[in-house]
Amino acid sequence: MTSKQRMLSALRRETPDRLPITIHQWQGYHLRRYMGGVDQIEAFRAVGLDASVTPTDVSSLAPSDQWLVETHDVSDGKDRGHRIVMHTPDGDLTKTTASDDYTSYHTEPLIKNVADMERFLRYWPRTHLDRKRLAHWYDRLGDDGIVRGFVCSAAQPGPWQEFCELVGTQEAIYWAVDAPGSVHHFLDEITRRKIEYVQNELADARFDLIEHGGGAASSTVISPAMFDEFCVPYDRRIIDALHEVNLPVVYHTCGGMMAILENIPANHCDASETLSPPDVGGDINTREQRSQVKRVLGAKVALIGGIDQSRFDKPNTPEIEAAITADVRECFETFGADGGYICSASDHFFHAPPANLRAMVAAAEQCRYSG
Repeated sequence: MTSKQRMLSALRRETPDRLPITIHQWQGYHLRRYMGGVDQIEAFRAVGLDASVTPTDVSSLAPSDQWLVETHDVSDGKDRGHRIVMHTPDGDLTKTTASDDYTSYHTEPLIKNVADMERFLRYWPRTHLDRKRLAHWYDRLGDDGIVRGFVCSAAQPGPWQEFCELVGTQEAIYWAVDAPGSVHHFLDEITRRKIEYVQNELADARFDLIEHGGGAASSTVISPAMFDEFCVPYDRRIIDALHEVNLPVVYHTCGGMMAILENIPANHCDASETLSPPDVGGDINTREQRSQVKRVLGAKVALIGGIDQSRFDKPNTPEIEAAITADVRECFETFGADGGYICSASDHFFHAPPANLRAMVAAAEQCRYSG
């Protein structure tokens, strides 16, 4: 099988020739520091992983004279910072971001009150998909793996996760408890916008898989009851729309999952990730828990993830390679029993030597399905 065939087979909950092995996403820091500055396609080829490519330059906000962005440098000598002002006909929205060599984050949320929320919903521009650029990525990748994408977002693809990013996770939870009606209003409106994007932009788009959800849906962030109220109904509407344009969907929860194994498939997703162990923020810890995830969740959807990336985000040694090999084998024997599973780093990493990534590949090549 080619890498593409192998991964698509697993996403259909079929049994490929061997265990598919990949990572969630390449980070720019790692590409610059450890991979010689190549792009993600060439990085996958360099280490032999089944590629899971996520183009970041295939969509953009449409120009709007009702959403004019002004950016000010507020760097403090340690981290790079920007204060961003969105001018709208009804007043300004502001946020502040900071970044270092590894990542970027918000230090001031965009939405601070109901008036801000209404301005955002009224004036946030539509998103346009650049099909020509997407086709370039798809054709370059060929049979070496799959191309992943997202629905439009200001920060995160899932409506609840979008809300958390725009107002701050803690404030979002307080808001959901104190004023659930306004939260549902936001989620309903943003869901409508995302469905509009799916219908207008994603029909016949050359993606193999769409990532939806986000970490704020994890059971280490909100309760199963909140997941059922603020995530499932809105995610289901978007995922159903994606299915109408023939795009399969993986639901992303990069945190706790054990308490919502029964709840996740209610949103109609085709696959679930990230199956994270405790050292990288999840709660899937033992062989018995991995088998439970396979039995309960894997009976309904394909599975992606499971690898503790902190194990290979260290200098290469025989001991590290042995730990990587054991981790891959354990995931194969539990999550990967009878197929329907793509073995992957649970989330981001920054310092992994290429030799450690090649050790993942070597281990997966030994994990073959009979017949």
